[in-house]
Amino acid sequence: MKEITLKQIAETLGISVTTVSKALKGYSDVNEKTRQSVLDLAASLNYTPNSFAVNLRTKESKTIGLIIPELVHHFFSNVIKGIIEEAEKNGYLVIILQSNESLELEKKQIELLINKRVDGIIISLSNDANNEIYLQQIIQREIPFVQFDKISKLLPSSKVIINDQKAAYQAVKHLIDKGCKKIAHIRGPINPQNAIDRFLGYKKALEDHNIPYDSSLVYPCKNVTFEEGKQFAEKILNDHKDVDGIFVITDLVAVGVLAHFNEHQIKVPEQIKIIGFSNWFMSQVITPKLSTVDQPSFEMGEQAFKLLLEEMQARKDFLPFTPRTIELETSVIERESSF
Repeated sequence: MKEITLKQIAETLGISVTTVSKALKGYSDVNEKTRQSVLDLAASLNYTPNSFAVNLRTKESKTIGLIIPELVHHFFSNVIKGIIEEAEKNGYLVIILQSNESLELEKKQIELLINKRVDGIIISLSNDANNEIYLQQIIQREIPFVQFDKISKLLPSSKVIINDQKAAYQAVKHLIDKGCKKIAHIRGPINPQNAIDRFLGYKKALEDHNIPYDSSLVYPCKNVTFEEGKQFAEKILNDHKDVDGIFVITDLVAVGVLAHFNEHQIKVPEQIKIIGFSNWFMSQVITPKLSTVDQPSFEMGEQAFKLLLEEMQARKDFLPFTPRTIELETSVIERESSF
């Protein structure tokens, strides 16, 4: 069916396009009889406003773009829920894109969102992100922009983060307080800032408790997967039979470690204590239940959209905007894997 326009409604009723537009918007200077005629005809013709034309007039698309490394991860799925809930409250739709931890795909997705004229962009950077040139175009075009979780500290944008160094420090301190003296670390890839900060927190906790740092006890993940957890669990047992604690970059990998130990009758926590990171739902159903760092993912999503909305509103009103960083609190959750 051909799209119905304001002009067609106006011609049918013998009134101006301006009067039709005002009637549909409920303006008080249109008499009630005319307004009702317009509404009745619009309903009978299944008229809907041309969103593209509205966007041109208002210079708003009422859409935002969200780029995340992966959709299936429990942490990111909760962040998405937080963003969508806040976006819907404020009349925005969210375009969700998955970078699959690919720098090239991330670049294409940013170009796509810019070309789609989204009102703002929220992103958690891919593990491959190692320069900021392609991200600078967002800032240069004055598109409201918020980073969360995996960020670049060099980019002048608003951010929603946790203190990864502090959280990792507390996780390792928890193992030390439980009596661990030789603690391995399964860390994230080299580039992401959160992986770097969690590694630094691990080192600092050892240093503050007079435990010598040993680089051979650090195992970098490439893809941060369940399978890598199983592989590194086997490697740790082969390389360091006296390891009594493991701090793992995220729960997904830690569950892989536990699965391998369960398969090979390694007693957790009696022989080796384990703590993960993020408080994934699986951490509560695996045996033994996994100790972890609780990362407030839903709240991170809520705050990311609220920061974006602040900037979008400021730019709409031609007001200056200074990027802000919100740091959310974390906590260690002690479960069976580190009793």
